[in-house]
Amino acid sequence: MQNSPNGTDQPDGRVADMLEAVGPRLRDLRQRREMKLSDVATATGISVSTLSRLESGHRRPTLDLLIPLAQVYRVALDDVVGAPPTGDPRIHPKPIRKHGRVYLPLTRSGAPVQAFKVILPPRRHAQPSKQATHGGYEWLYVLSGSVDLALGTQVTTLVEGDAAEFDTRQPHCITGSSDTASEVLTLFSPQGEQIHIRDS
Repeated sequence: MQNSPNGTDQPDGRVADMLEAVGPRLRDLRQRREMKLSDVATATGISVSTLSRLESGHRRPTLDLLIPLAQVYRVALDDVVGAPPTGDPRIHPKPIRKHGRVYLPLTRSGAPVQAFKVILPPRRHAQPSKQATHGGYEWLYVLSGSVDLALGTQVTTLVEGDAAEFDTRQPHCITGSSDTASEVLTLFSPQGEQIHIRDS
């Protein structure tokens, strides 16, 4: 920090540059999530005017504003402020459990494409899964076991070593079809992640 002529602390050049970049970064995160300012305001309790000023750089970002925004956008606080990398390229996945499935993130939050290892329960334990639609494409690779890929009325069984890619604008879902748990690698767009993993 540097002292200004009136004695107040001012951020040094590097910190000032980081703070200046927060606004555009927040706007990019919001647009990737296809959220309006009003949506974010509802989710965080931060007023639309404050959010707009943050994104335009007319409001200085503070922790009490950035923490709820990082939670809504599902990114690390370091990613919001553009903290320098630590030099450790490893990802430390935290399992996400939903409808009997386990999702292990293989990419950092906020990446343009989200990669997951998904563990699907055996078919006897599988919960009914409704088909979803969203923009973009989805890719999956079966590591072990077998899965049923439903695309509308067409169902294709994929076994270990099989890969598939499909337009996610058509209704689709994936369920385990073997007597043991199945494991797949899958790539989602942020919108696909929202629909398959984050929504209730």
